[in-house]
Amino acid sequence: MSQLALRDATASYGDRAVLGPLDLTLVPGERVALVGKSGAGKSTLLGLMHDRWRQQGVALLPQELGLVPTLTVFHNVFIGRLHTHPGWYNLITLARPFRRDVEAVTPLLARLGIADKCWSPAGELSGGQRQRVAAGRALFQAGAVLLADEPVSALDGPQAETVMAALTEAYPTAVLAMHDLDLALRFCDRVIGISDGTIAIDQPSLRLSAGDLLALY
Repeated sequence: MSQLALRDATASYGDRAVLGPLDLTLVPGERVALVGKSGAGKSTLLGLMHDRWRQQGVALLPQELGLVPTLTVFHNVFIGRLHTHPGWYNLITLARPFRRDVEAVTPLLARLGIADKCWSPAGELSGGQRQRVAAGRALFQAGAVLLADEPVSALDGPQAETVMAALTEAYPTAVLAMHDLDLALRFCDRVIGISDGTIAIDQPSLRLSAGDLLALY
């Protein structure tokens, strides 16, 4: 995978500019944390990255999760690879999943602590469980780059650690919008701070502390 870049990127809602112009380059093997207060432009920037880079194997874990409430946890995770199978295969899987796919999904759910929910409808789960299902879908998709918007916001300490470890191991190249500054610094090697739609901080994680980032809030 070559470098992924945005040049003079901007975004607006109607007549109101909400992002940019800004330049950003993502190097293969680099995990970037996007931090900043709500409304600063983090989600907008992730959406712009997805629009520009989606043809290069980018997996998206959106903040609203994008689960289908009436489908089981298994099927919501399997959605991550719908594009790799013909239509007939996916239709059969909807009614009777193939053993090989169940055997591929089950270990992911076990690692995330929700293997017992494999055949439960996603709509019956708690917020934290749904967030782990969405993480499982991203893990199952196995793209070249992960873009994730607050992937552990509904999880407590140990669960958040587990999900962050799984996601960053599966995706050496990632951009993660984070609200937990300590997790951002531990699991990412570069931090980009967004303020009023512009890049206010862009530094290696090793040079920063959580206190250094508080000015963004």
